[in-house]
Amino acid sequence: MCSLAAAELVARRSGRRMPGVRVHEAAVGAAFVSERQLRIDGRTWSPFAPLSSFWPTADGWVRTHANYPHHRARLLSALGIPDDGDDDGALRERLAEELRARPARWVQETVYEAGGLAVAVAEPGPERWPLIESRPVAGGEGAPAGRRLPEGATSLPAHGVRVLDLTRVIAGPVATRTLGLLGADVLRVDSPLLPEDPKAHADTGFGKRSTRLDLGDRADRAVFDGLLDSADAVVLGYRADSLDRYGLTPDTLSARHPGLIVARLDAWGWTGPWRDRRGFDSLVQAAKGIALIERGADGRPGVLPAQALDHSTGYLLAAAVLRALTERQRDGAGRHLRLSLAGTASWLMNDIRPEPGVEGDGVNDPEVWMAETPSPYGRLRYVRSPVDYEGGPGDWAGPPSMWGTDPARWL
Repeated sequence: MCSLAAAELVARRSGRRMPGVRVHEAAVGAAFVSERQLRIDGRTWSPFAPLSSFWPTADGWVRTHANYPHHRARLLSALGIPDDGDDDGALRERLAEELRARPARWVQETVYEAGGLAVAVAEPGPERWPLIESRPVAGGEGAPAGRRLPEGATSLPAHGVRVLDLTRVIAGPVATRTLGLLGADVLRVDSPLLPEDPKAHADTGFGKRSTRLDLGDRADRAVFDGLLDSADAVVLGYRADSLDRYGLTPDTLSARHPGLIVARLDAWGWTGPWRDRRGFDSLVQAAKGIALIERGADGRPGVLPAQALDHSTGYLLAAAVLRALTERQRDGAGRHLRLSLAGTASWLMNDIRPEPGVEGDGVNDPEVWMAETPSPYGRLRYVRSPVDYEGGPGDWAGPPSMWGTDPARWL
């Protein structure tokens, strides 16, 4: 879908025919496990921390997520387990013992109230969530100067587009990495109080720059507002309540910056009691029934062979932004876009029909789709871009910069 959206924008901007699009199943498969395939100076690692796992409870199973130090600390604190220097093996035993004595829903709610991450593993339910929501925001003839993208022949459909990236982990960074591949000037903005895992940034930081701004600081906020004044799109991957306190609701952004494309990514969707909860791919798989669909013969919950909700949603989000930019070229209006991991899960479970794979072309061999480059993190061996259309770029647009070290300005 992202390749098709890119090709469409190329054709519209250049006045040429729609370029041919190629889909290599093996390239897509390799891209969906890019974080597992990444090597830094030859080193590899597990993408999940020791306390991130499925655990049996008194009446079922829970899935925990403790990859970040603050989530690990909150999980242990909620369950009354002191983190007093024990090794990970000892902590796992103590956590397992505590969870076996508690009901799954009790664990879920207790850990949530403490700011941690755990969900009860559930059967697939009847609920359906929309895959993508897109709605125009009044602009038309009143769209401000500078919002219209330059016309002319180009094989990079997002050339000239300025994207502010307020996302973390996988899904949002995959989307903005893809927009950078297609020519956008992407600037990722993080809080100096929330450092990113360097391995995650090394995987998804290709083709973009990274800066740090404290939106609660008056001077930093003035810099951020200046960036917004000339941005074409802003991609938001934080919970709604964490952004609302800074006045970064989609309606407020559009009112202050007419013509802006505001793309919002959520874990659990934008309606219902879980809309403001923290969430990750592994937790959504557990809560929405995928973990039990994938369970083993011993009854233990399982997982998809990739962080498919993250990667699928990331490429869908990039495609949605490209489509919104194409529509803005025609009517001058900004757009509000909303996607969620839960919506992608619903789509995968209800709307996708399995088809036989295509043999050849490097299927089942991710090495075919890997490359190497020097970077500030060391020498990276990484998965190349799966986006492939006639005349398009062959790989990500340059290695990642060191997290948070770039100037807070547009190129």
